[in-house]
Amino acid sequence: MTPEHPTPTGAPTGPSDLALDPPTGCPAHVRGPGGLARLYGPGAEDLNELYERLREEHGPVAPVLIHDDLPMWMVLGHAENLRMTRTPSQFTKDSRTWSQLGDGRVRPDHPLMPHIAWQPICAHAEGDEHKRLRGAVTAALATIDDRSVRRHINRSSQRLVNRFCEKGGADLVGDFAEHLPMAVMCHVLGMPDEYNDTMVHAARDALKGTETAVASHEYVVGALARLTARRRAEPEDDFTSHLVGHPAGLTDDEIREHLRLVLFAAYEATVNLLSNVLRMVLTDPRFLAQLNGGQMTVAEAVEQSLWDEPPFSTIFGYFAKQDTELGGQRIRRGDGLFFAPAPGNVDPRVRPDLSAHMQGNRSHLAFGSGPHECPGQDIGRAIADVGVDALLMRLPDIQLDCDEDELRWTTSIASRHLVELPVRFEPKPQQDVKHKPSHAPVPPQRTMRPVSTPPQAAPAPDPVAEPAAAPRPAPPAPPVTAAAQPAAPAHRPNAWRRFLAWWRGC
Repeated sequence: MTPEHPTPTGAPTGPSDLALDPPTGCPAHVRGPGGLARLYGPGAEDLNELYERLREEHGPVAPVLIHDDLPMWMVLGHAENLRMTRTPSQFTKDSRTWSQLGDGRVRPDHPLMPHIAWQPICAHAEGDEHKRLRGAVTAALATIDDRSVRRHINRSSQRLVNRFCEKGGADLVGDFAEHLPMAVMCHVLGMPDEYNDTMVHAARDALKGTETAVASHEYVVGALARLTARRRAEPEDDFTSHLVGHPAGLTDDEIREHLRLVLFAAYEATVNLLSNVLRMVLTDPRFLAQLNGGQMTVAEAVEQSLWDEPPFSTIFGYFAKQDTELGGQRIRRGDGLFFAPAPGNVDPRVRPDLSAHMQGNRSHLAFGSGPHECPGQDIGRAIADVGVDALLMRLPDIQLDCDEDELRWTTSIASRHLVELPVRFEPKPQQDVKHKPSHAPVPPQRTMRPVSTPPQAAPAPDPVAEPAAAPRPAPPAPPVTAAAQPAAPAHRPNAWRRFLAWWRGC
């Protein structure tokens, strides 16, 4: 990336260089060197709005600056994102290819260093090494029983609802969305005993990048290291054991790092997905009406959310292995590019009407594509699908407990995280999570009147007629043949009187 070479005035229309200056007088965001838009600092508070301005100025691929004014490309187009992720011959996930890193321009404490630093994991590997590591992860995921996981998601959801159902109110982010994915992932990985409030808070803290983030990260990694050692010595039927025993022969360090990758990526993505789906249900009348009316299932609602608010807005990053062209821009060898699901999903070339529902359409970019497509996306979908359904079944009268414009998010280049989702509902009793179906007596059924008979007031007692409740003893009844069947069910009073009259020969 070389912003020192601006496009000459009067140059013919065609692929442009990274240093292409925006139109004179472009409003609303602060420019950096070469007139490039910054993705940080003043003017970058609303990144979605910024992405749309970049799309108008530069098309589907736009030049941007990240912290320390390091140049990158933001891939805004849906088709361009797919081409980048599906063409490993031209683009790689190996950050060691990035020219800015090779030239020493990236300081060790760069804010995006956790995303930039190369690691020996399948998400950064290429070629045969990628096949070896990715093959082990995919094979271990394939051993997970979908029905068993869904049952565990439902039980975990019920336990979480039991924590607050008697209070009549809750914060669905802090009390539900941030807990359910961790409970499920600890179960899947094979360390259910590690799931507790401390683990949840440590994961959230590590992902927020606070002053205690390093200590929180070490706490989680320590738990994963202990799990790796246990499963190496005593394998069981869980994801970690299958990863340990895979023929690829992963080392303990490789296993721990892949467990960390799976846990953090799945956790952050699913927390955001759960929060987004619940917010849509509570704030969009059309959304809830379609669910209640049977026009949309919860699973379809999850897919709609993946289109409108993907869990990760952008992902750092891909790097050009050779000089190429993408979206009308000249991409040079060593250039860095953002994979961008959020702007890609609203590309007007694929979604001209953003209000239209995308039911049955899974071509969104939320889980990536190509060799590095998210291998655990079905677990994330299941957590959101079963979790939201279980919550709405337990609390059908749930409502947002604040104005929609009072909701707050924490926003970064990578994601947009809902801070709180306060709700209210009528207090409900707790449920037995371990309750199993039984053959208890069927409760009394409500007496139904004939459809053709309008409701009437109870008749006054007839002093002449015999009371129907105390009929005169009748002689033993002979065997009843089909021809002798009464014309109406005996539980209807009028029919009973007719039957007595017929029996007495009246």
